[in-house]
Amino acid sequence: MARTTKKRAQQLKHDKFRDTTMDAYGRLSHRFEGRGRTVLYAVGGAVALVALLLAFNWWREQRADAARLALGKAIEIAEAPVSATPEPNQTGPTFKDERERAQKAVEAFRKVQSDYGSPYSDIARYFAAANLLTIDRPKGLSELEALSKNGDGEVAARSKLALAQAREADAQYDQAAALYNELLNDKNKTVPENTVKLRLASVYEKQGKREEAAGLLFQMVEAARKAQGKDGKPLPESAVARAAADKLQELSPERYAQLPPEPARGSLPY
Repeated sequence: MARTTKKRAQQLKHDKFRDTTMDAYGRLSHRFEGRGRTVLYAVGGAVALVALLLAFNWWREQRADAARLALGKAIEIAEAPVSATPEPNQTGPTFKDERERAQKAVEAFRKVQSDYGSPYSDIARYFAAANLLTIDRPKGLSELEALSKNGDGEVAARSKLALAQAREADAQYDQAAALYNELLNDKNKTVPENTVKLRLASVYEKQGKREEAAGLLFQMVEAARKAQGKDGKPLPESAVARAAADKLQELSPERYAQLPPEPARGSLPY
């Protein structure tokens, strides 16, 4: 008797998902009664497609989380401190020199690039190229060049900025200036305009074009000091604008004296 009862209990124990699915299918069958099996097959296919899409979206989110985690760990390596004698309480990675750190960062970013799809692979490739400049400069420059032309919009702009800074560091000022001007003409303004102008002014100064550099710096600072918020009050001066003002004062005291006065501190919104 106990055996029969147990068997009966097993028969009554239904899978909730199966019951729900079959009930929904039954309702749809009643609704489309008389319209032929084709409609039912189509609906059954649609239900299967929805289930497949839900499963895919879940998988994609899991992959995205894993990709973000891996990318974060690679960035942690790239930004880790360099010291021959690490701090006693240091919890993250440390490296004895910049070359060792760059090598480990490149390896970590390349793993992200190979394991995950866009946009994480594009971002990882950019970071890998930037770190390559320390251990294999020609290869790093080549990678940045390729990314600046063929990569994702934001990655392309960031790669172009890194490439311009590398050209500037290598005293290739004409190439650096051309790249900075391309960034200024970028309609998306992915890289902040004043950041690019400050670097371009630096290149002009190194090229001996002091007047062009001073003119660019004057334009930046003047616009910053005249800028107002929606409430009509002056906006706080950014760190880039302050750096431009300091450089202009050093480069051309005469032009600096022509600037509008700084907004009174009391009038700034805080």
